[in-house]
Amino acid sequence: MGLVFWPGWVSAAELDGSQLSALWGVPFAGILLSIALVPLLAPFFWHHHFGKIAAAWALAFLLPFAVAFGPGLAAHSLVHALLAEYIPFILLLTALFTVSGGIYIKGNLHGSPALNTAILAIGAVLASLMGTTGASMLLIRPLIRANDNRRHKVHVVVFFIFIVSNVGGSLTPLGDPPLFLGFLKGVDFFWTLQHIWPDTLFLVGALLLLFYLLDSWYYRHREEIKPVDPTPDTPRLGFDGSVNFALLACVVGLVLMSGVWKPGVVFEVFGTEVGLPGLVRDAGLIAVTLISLKLTPGDVHENNQFSWGPMQEVAKLFAGIFLTIIPVIAMLKAGVNGPFGAVVAAVTNADGSPNPAMYFWATGVLSSFLDNAPTYLVFFNTAGGDPAVLMGSMATTLAAISAGAVFMGANTYIGNAPNLMVKAIAEDRGVKMPSFFGYMLWSVGILVPLFVAVTFLFFL
Repeated sequence: MGLVFWPGWVSAAELDGSQLSALWGVPFAGILLSIALVPLLAPFFWHHHFGKIAAAWALAFLLPFAVAFGPGLAAHSLVHALLAEYIPFILLLTALFTVSGGIYIKGNLHGSPALNTAILAIGAVLASLMGTTGASMLLIRPLIRANDNRRHKVHVVVFFIFIVSNVGGSLTPLGDPPLFLGFLKGVDFFWTLQHIWPDTLFLVGALLLLFYLLDSWYYRHREEIKPVDPTPDTPRLGFDGSVNFALLACVVGLVLMSGVWKPGVVFEVFGTEVGLPGLVRDAGLIAVTLISLKLTPGDVHENNQFSWGPMQEVAKLFAGIFLTIIPVIAMLKAGVNGPFGAVVAAVTNADGSPNPAMYFWATGVLSSFLDNAPTYLVFFNTAGGDPAVLMGSMATTLAAISAGAVFMGANTYIGNAPNLMVKAIAEDRGVKMPSFFGYMLWSVGILVPLFVAVTFLFFL
């Protein structure tokens, strides 16, 4: 069954990327470079005007596009980006952010190497169940409290970013935004779990081992433990806002439902198909968010220092990203005949077959400095954009794209949204986190050799 709204506005033709100039990609490059550089060069200006910057880049694409190709195609492209990708993406992130912000872990632990390693391992598992943002916001504060009686804590937070805020979220579409975009494009919910778990197990295992050895070395120092623990001992651990665990299960159920329920009911809006399962999922996510806000006690949000600032930033920036990426995706779909033929050639073997190792590194390097969600989309479409083919004969290529986008988001503070959030919370708790390039010394020294090993083990 199909229902059509405003059929007169639907464009008669799809955007042909082979006919576009590479200049149409300037707004997309501009917004990503703004995200990467302006917070570093002009943090005060960025904090107050990031929404205006994103809107300016979006209009720099949309208005000339409407003039050049007509309002019909512009409206069709705008609605498709909003209904098919942006709105489901933001609703899921908002639900996970709200639910995780409604759970407060109370009590005091003592940060021994074994305990810290166990928390990181638990976080790695939770990251694929409640998202890297959710798991990071849930565990970073109790982890810092557990180690506030130690003199060396920077390495604890750095490895937390590596494992919980990035690598651990590689197994389900709930884990990291790039994988959810792949799910929206048609990748099966459990596909990444089936195909990337060896890569993830190797990388998480290696990082946990390295962390345990480093943390043990610090722990053995005579001056490591402070004479007085800033956090008093409590009789037991516990959770406040535990109703949110049930709501988290609802989020998982809604996403699973939208992937397996196929009633055949489809609505068309400006030429964009919107299925009934997606509508039910999105309505359910809105309901979960509102219920969480209603049922979570106020002191839980206060203890977690919960605020809408991070979600507002993500929502505004991604609105611009999802619009400006429209011509980039069209040009990549054109393959070697499009303006970005050189990019396609760089990740393609001489016989025309894809090179998974190059896809892993190309996706990963860009995900390190740009946002990993749009980077995933770019290379997903570079590889053809057909989910059935990518999950079948090109499974290794899709695995490389997925792993590169999720794993290498840990290389810099700007590679994945939770990285900066964890850094800000740690600094607020008195942890002297390294600078942007200081953090990269950690990531290049620890992660890059492991990524080389992943390449040889899984993508060559």
